[in-house]
Amino acid sequence: MKAAIVKAPNVAPEYGDFAEPIADEGYELVELVAAGIHNVVRSLAAGRHYGSAGKWPQIPGVDAVARTPAGDLIYTGFIQPPYGTLAERMAAPTTMRIPLPSGADPVQVAGGLNPGLSSWLLLNARAAEIGELGTVLILGVTGMAGSLAVQHARILGATQVVGLGRSPARLQHAAKLGAKTVALTGERDADAAALVDALDGAAPSIVLDFLWAAAAETAFTALGRRGLEEDTANIAYVQIGAMAGPEAAVPAALLRSRHIRISGSGAGSTSIADIMAQIPVYIQLIADHQVEVPTRTYPLSSISEAWTAPTNGTRRTVIVAG
Repeated sequence: MKAAIVKAPNVAPEYGDFAEPIADEGYELVELVAAGIHNVVRSLAAGRHYGSAGKWPQIPGVDAVARTPAGDLIYTGFIQPPYGTLAERMAAPTTMRIPLPSGADPVQVAGGLNPGLSSWLLLNARAAEIGELGTVLILGVTGMAGSLAVQHARILGATQVVGLGRSPARLQHAAKLGAKTVALTGERDADAAALVDALDGAAPSIVLDFLWAAAAETAFTALGRRGLEEDTANIAYVQIGAMAGPEAAVPAALLRSRHIRISGSGAGSTSIADIMAQIPVYIQLIADHQVEVPTRTYPLSSISEAWTAPTNGTRRTVIVAG
């Protein structure tokens, strides 16, 4: 079959022939309709992600909208390496077989599920835990996942959304979606002061960090407090991505002076049962046009061009059959 093939780490995939997948018990052969080139797809293919199998050649891709032998459209994933979803066919687990509702756009679903679910799961769970979201802080609001997070926070009733990012054009877009934005300049003290002003005295109920590294350290500075009084805040700081770097220094004083919990969210730390429960909910949000998922499409045969095409987070690249 034809597939996108990554032959070595840190190289773009090529369009070529790969052995047909075998559907063992508990799996079924399905055909590609649409699959997104997400940040995690690139990271896994390069061997940088902790979930990488570290073996090449491989077919990249973590999820897809596919067509079953009966002609049904489903959302699927968890394809066993060295196979992935950027191929004409895949052996999909029958436990990951989520039907698309009538009217759902396969390209929107393929482009939006991975970046969108990362914040939808957390915001939905936090809202259920504390009753109302209050202020939501997003680090990396200029990326696709960040802009979707703004939309999710608003859907779930956040009273205020504050977002940090670098791109002026994308900050304007985030503002149109309902976020109060702060431009990251790289000057930590100045950026932290700007963030304090944007928060306007409110402690966020949840921080969604898609950046980490220096951006996280800026947020830590802004969230710090002085005094010995008991902190009345209840901050859940969740590390989701590391687009700015893999390490950040956490001030000891922040942990001791604030009621703050720092945790991570990703494959391995997030409950698969929780993910599976929310996938149909999120697909319906996309089908109902409650969230905006900008995409651009390429045929599978143009995978090399699609992989290397410039991107600034404005649209998710989606590969379609062909």
